[in-house]
Amino acid sequence: MKIPTQGFGVTEGLLAVYVENKPPLKEFKNLNKIVPLQTGEIEYINQECGNGWRKVFNVYSKFIAELKLPDHNFTKFSGPNSRWQSYRDNALLQAHSQEALLFSAPDLAQNNYTWHIIAGRTYAKQLLRDQIFTHSLVWLDEEFAIDEENKLIVCPYFDYRQLSNIKIAKLVALIQGGIAGLNTLVS
Repeated sequence: MKIPTQGFGVTEGLLAVYVENKPPLKEFKNLNKIVPLQTGEIEYINQECGNGWRKVFNVYSKFIAELKLPDHNFTKFSGPNSRWQSYRDNALLQAHSQEALLFSAPDLAQNNYTWHIIAGRTYAKQLLRDQIFTHSLVWLDEEFAIDEENKLIVCPYFDYRQLSNIKIAKLVALIQGGIAGLNTLVS
């Protein structure tokens, strides 16, 4: 049985971040596909759903800004004075972005995204326990795991306290260089 992929953003791109729950709004209650957000929709979700969702969107934008991938829209779209806040408000998870925020389990067989990031160790362990996917993750510590072959990373939840700036740098190092990139960061 195939579980429909549901979330915000694009159906193919560079990054897919997986979280366990979607915003508790009636408009998303029966969401069963990936929909691009419209300008202003992130702010609407923040106002209606509170600080937890604000943190998710802010941390996602900060992560993209730190990543600085040359072929990502943040780098192309923005100049040297670009700010993650502008990207969040004008591009994050919109039709012209290159990322998704998904509320369903990763489907790596689809190969729609270059990198897959499961936000939250507890959620990742639940997916592994339920055998929704059984890839060989290498746990690097209590919070981070990587499956380099499938470009799958487990990291702390997208919240300032859990995925601090230092941990965002660690996540960026994993994407930029896999385990070798992390060793460079730690050295």
